[in-house]
Amino acid sequence: MPDHPLAPDWLDRSRARLAATALAPEAEAVGRVVRVADGIARVTGLPDVALGALLRFEGGQHGFAQALDRDAFDVVLLDDANAVVAGDRLSDTGAVLRVPVGEALLGRVVDPLGRPLDGGPAIDSAETRPVERPAPSIIERDLVSAPVETGVLVIDSLFAVGRGQRELLVGDRATGKTALAVDTIINQKNSDIISVYVAIGQRATAVERVIAAVREHGDPGRCIVVVGSAADAPGLQWIAPFAGMTMAEYFRDRGGHALIVLDDLSKHAATHRELALLTREPPGREAYPGDIFYLHARLLERAAKLSSECGGGSLTALPIAETDAGNLSAYIPTNLISITDGQIVFDTHLFAAGQRPAVNVGLSVSRVGGKAQAQAMQAVSGRVRLDYAQFLELEMFTRFGGISNARVSAQIVRGERVRALLNQPRYCGLRLVDQVALLAALAEGALDAEIPGRLPALRTRLATWLDAHAPDAVAEVQADGMLRDEARVALVSAVAALVADGGMS
Repeated sequence: MPDHPLAPDWLDRSRARLAATALAPEAEAVGRVVRVADGIARVTGLPDVALGALLRFEGGQHGFAQALDRDAFDVVLLDDANAVVAGDRLSDTGAVLRVPVGEALLGRVVDPLGRPLDGGPAIDSAETRPVERPAPSIIERDLVSAPVETGVLVIDSLFAVGRGQRELLVGDRATGKTALAVDTIINQKNSDIISVYVAIGQRATAVERVIAAVREHGDPGRCIVVVGSAADAPGLQWIAPFAGMTMAEYFRDRGGHALIVLDDLSKHAATHRELALLTREPPGREAYPGDIFYLHARLLERAAKLSSECGGGSLTALPIAETDAGNLSAYIPTNLISITDGQIVFDTHLFAAGQRPAVNVGLSVSRVGGKAQAQAMQAVSGRVRLDYAQFLELEMFTRFGGISNARVSAQIVRGERVRALLNQPRYCGLRLVDQVALLAALAEGALDAEIPGRLPALRTRLATWLDAHAPDAVAEVQADGMLRDEARVALVSAVAALVADGGMS
């Protein structure tokens, strides 16, 4: 029979276990919510809390420390603010805000904390990283020398985007900024670049359109969509670009290549201003806090081309900013223009006139430019921007009367063809060799006899026509990005034959 609970040997064992137990006082730091309003909780206690520390409320909600005072501090809530009430207890997790990273995120739609929004299973990732990470140092960076092919002729030929570059897309509302960024993501289905799209304060319908476009025309298995929608807590919207950058850095740090679209940083700046005012930070110009420039600088500096010693990976950023009535000198646009390596400016009047994409060639610039272009593109795009800019000026003068000078008339004819070529509908990306063939044919005068209105139909047939009539030249350009004389002649001849064929089937 078993020993009676009060048997002497049982008592001896119990005394031995008690003697081996360390009985000492333990201190646990606990904070308490004083008040909650507008996604901000005022908290007392936790005297050793650090700025940006991740905190957990007794109901399971999370937040991060934002503004530290002597006797209290403010917590930005990351979950439903209605679930936190005055008097609730909270504790310091001892960690900073982290998100899952890795290939498990590919093809998924997640919130800024990595929680799935697409109805799929939870993200199974063995690694997490902080949302705030230092940017690569200068010694760890390399020159931007390889292109990110957008498939959009006006960008690839005039304002090339290099791997590791930060190119700002700026313009008024509804002028095609997101459309160009989505076209760039779609075009990466034929490349080795992983794409991350970050929606910041966007309507749910707008995000759904982006997701649908990528699924229909691109490769969703090579994309990550991070959504901090307008209906989410301000704290989630605030961390969205940092979380997306961390997810993209995972692929860059492993020697791969990534592209991140931040749509858009104007709304992110407004969210930062909202949180700053709610936490009683001193307002500055246009009520933005004084660290608004540093906020976006430390974010965008994380995009870089790494040196071969660091793996040779790259992270390219396409931040988007919205202007009001085309005012590029507003506070946030000027900040972002000074941080980035160039800007693509979208014009309302061009958009209304039917030009797609509505890129203002005179105001747009890439500070990397030809250094990131393939040699084939450099060989054919040198004078396109100058010729087009001269055409736009001449076109203004022709409104006052006819032009009798033959040279000027020829410039106008050439400019009309350039404008027709640069007018490109959505989801119609062009290969490098297609763009090179069009620009080479334009330079050789092979398109001068073609009516500008027929050029879109010609562009639609171009890829299959070149594959059939100049396969060796196509393979050569696609293989190494070089345009040799024999290939150039073959491509121009093929385009001329297509023009002679009527451009349309």
